[in-house]
Amino acid sequence: MVALLRELADGELEIEGRLLDASNLALRVWVGESRTSAIYKPVRGERELWDFPDGTLAARERGSYLVSRAGGWDHIPETVLRDGPLGPGSVQRWVGPLESTVVDLPVGLVRLDAVDEVPEDYLPVVGVELGDGTPMAVSHADEDRLASLAVLDAVLNNADRKASHLIEDGDRLWAIDHGVTLNTATKLRTVLWGWAGDPLREADVERLHRLEAALYDGLTDELADLITAAEIDALGARVERLLASGVFPEPDGVRHPLPWPLW
Repeated sequence: MVALLRELADGELEIEGRLLDASNLALRVWVGESRTSAIYKPVRGERELWDFPDGTLAARERGSYLVSRAGGWDHIPETVLRDGPLGPGSVQRWVGPLESTVVDLPVGLVRLDAVDEVPEDYLPVVGVELGDGTPMAVSHADEDRLASLAVLDAVLNNADRKASHLIEDGDRLWAIDHGVTLNTATKLRTVLWGWAGDPLREADVERLHRLEAALYDGLTDELADLITAAEIDALGARVERLLASGVFPEPDGVRHPLPWPLW
């Protein structure tokens, strides 16, 4: 991993093309002599947002990776912050197939089914209607990998956990797109609400304790170059609240708790 991070940070970036469906400028690149495939998101291509400071999304991508690694979640691909052909930005190792496909009704970890056809091992999240008024249900799998990611998203205060940000690679579950995270205000918007109010799983309690220790042992210094002191304090407070409550967070009934679009 160290060698890969070094290559992502220092290797020459060759732009292959632009991801046209991304909300911000996102470029697939080849990195270094090994031609590792990666995503380069230059700061200059970030859209202005009313609730996040301008020019900070790339740093939040790197910060989210550091938090995930420190806690032992290992869901976020290796991510660095560096200069590139279009200026400073984040560079993250590409995960999943090099060629992506789009299906009409996504099935897998997150599903869209008729209300009475939700699988028994899936947890309902929200009811929706198709254009013709047909009632449908969005649900997600009830499995440890997703539950662990839901805890990480609560820690990161992830404002945009869409179904399309989940990538399976064999037994591995990757999560991408973490530019709108680590805010001081509560922003959690996710399709993974199925465990709301349920007890946290033992493995994730251990990860929370590991992250809490890391914040006192060097992680804070690394994050200080990426986010504000207030945002670091808010991160620590979220970890403490999760440990104190011992349960998955629930929607607060004030904000809209879902990302848009859901996929």
